[in-house]
Amino acid sequence: MQRRDPLLPRRVVLATVGMLLAGVSLGFFKRAFFGVDPYQCLVNGLANVIPVSFGTLYMLVNLLQLVLVYFLDKRYIGISTFINLFLLGYMAQFSEALLAGWFGDLALPGRVVFLAVGIVVSCFAAALYYTADLGVSTYDAIPLHISDCKPRLFGRVLPFRVVRIICDLICTAVGVLLGAPAGIGTVITALFMGPLISFFRRTVSEPLLHRGTGGASV
Repeated sequence: MQRRDPLLPRRVVLATVGMLLAGVSLGFFKRAFFGVDPYQCLVNGLANVIPVSFGTLYMLVNLLQLVLVYFLDKRYIGISTFINLFLLGYMAQFSEALLAGWFGDLALPGRVVFLAVGIVVSCFAAALYYTADLGVSTYDAIPLHISDCKPRLFGRVLPFRVVRIICDLICTAVGVLLGAPAGIGTVITALFMGPLISFFRRTVSEPLLHRGTGGASV
């Protein structure tokens, strides 16, 4: 009989809070009007050339990635993956509407604050559900899998933060080439999400998961 994971309740909490915060962060990004994150930039670009609604396209792209991740490394598929797939968009929509009702249209300083909050919350959310290890979003699974394969550049193994930056830059470039609008927020997230996620995993989410258990954080 398989041994029960004593950390499972904590993992569920981390995964749930992480996914909810990921949706909240998208609301901040959209109200900042400085461009969306690299993955959203890619999907927006595809929407310019594929004649289906954005919501349907977002679902289809994620389902295709889900199939790819299943064959590459199915251990990244779990509860969090399906929460992200089916519910994240609704959470983002609710968050954006709530922020619009509370704050209305923002002047430039307010938009800058919203962008900063969106970036920090997005990276913190990713760190939580990565650490929970109950599955991640289909897009997040790809750089994690590549990083696990220990890719090398000029003889040096690339850490996750570098792999994530490369994946984000590719998504941004393809999205822009397909006509998606990009802004300073897109560029910032492409360059800094990987390092920030790693920072939050090391300093917050791993210590939270293992607090009081004697387990070592990563």
